[in-house]
Amino acid sequence: MAAPKVAVVGAGVIGLSTALCIMETYPSCSVTILSEQFSPNTTSDVAAGMLIPHTYPDTPIHVQKQWFKDTFTYLFAISNSAEASEAGIHLVSGWQVFKNTPKEELPFWSDVVLGFRPMSKAELQKFPQHQSGQAFTTLKCDCPPYLLWLEKRLKATGVQMYPRKVADLWELHSKYDIIVNCAGIGAHKLVGDKNLLPVRGQVLKVHAPWVKNFIRDGDGLTYIYPGIHRITLGGTREAENWSLSPDPGTTKDIFNRCCSLEPSLWGAQDIQVKVGLRPSRQCVRLQREVLSQGGVKLWVVHNYGHGAGGFSVHRGTAKEAACLVGECIASLQRSSSRAKL
Repeated sequence: MAAPKVAVVGAGVIGLSTALCIMETYPSCSVTILSEQFSPNTTSDVAAGMLIPHTYPDTPIHVQKQWFKDTFTYLFAISNSAEASEAGIHLVSGWQVFKNTPKEELPFWSDVVLGFRPMSKAELQKFPQHQSGQAFTTLKCDCPPYLLWLEKRLKATGVQMYPRKVADLWELHSKYDIIVNCAGIGAHKLVGDKNLLPVRGQVLKVHAPWVKNFIRDGDGLTYIYPGIHRITLGGTREAENWSLSPDPGTTKDIFNRCCSLEPSLWGAQDIQVKVGLRPSRQCVRLQREVLSQGGVKLWVVHNYGHGAGGFSVHRGTAKEAACLVGECIASLQRSSSRAKL
């Protein structure tokens, strides 16, 4: 058969990284990215981009750990290269603090990040309202530059990108052999996934260059994540809230919570407010599916539903999605061979 034509629906960090993994694994493929929005207008552009995993209740821990490890290893190599600044990736050290000692002594990802250890008593003096904490070094993506870096890599490999709203996967059947669904929250309508719900996140991007360390409250709701140029302050988790309009009361609450962790933030300037809808479900939908309509088959790979943890596992799930695309290619080749007999 001719080189398989693959359409990736969605141009956030999941769609772009999945397209890149497909091209790296199957360079003979023709890959096209179709999306209603590209950077800087995607949900991924709003994300904090901090590599601290979110736990998916219905996904085995060893699978989540592998996704995170693959992502950390990939981004660490970039952070250690001449492309780090352009890609917006850097190492950042800091603390995760707890008002009550956590039940699990070590999170599953503790041996993937660098230098994980309990906080010392001297360090905890900085946080008088907290009983314990963990110190470690992890990676931070400044999301808009990283998305542009991925787009640049994709264009260099010949991937085409077109703005297009896809309302039904079947509308792509005549032109493409395999469809990869990385539509994020758009999959709620696109494939009618009722298990996929938005979790609204509002964050602040501020200028406070003196803050160098990340600080994350134990439940992950309040956080301070320094980027290369700006600091992300968060946040909110508002389930089934579809509003993309900033809420002034929420802005004030986030700022006050972050200042209670790091009082020097009272001097922060140039406060910008961003809102995104995290595509959340109990587990990432990462699977191959063959749709059928009137005897015609449509090969689909789903990779969506990463919720708050998309950046932490994006490369790992992209690699797995690329393997599923490979299975589709093999099935198409077998079908083509049988047709010739």
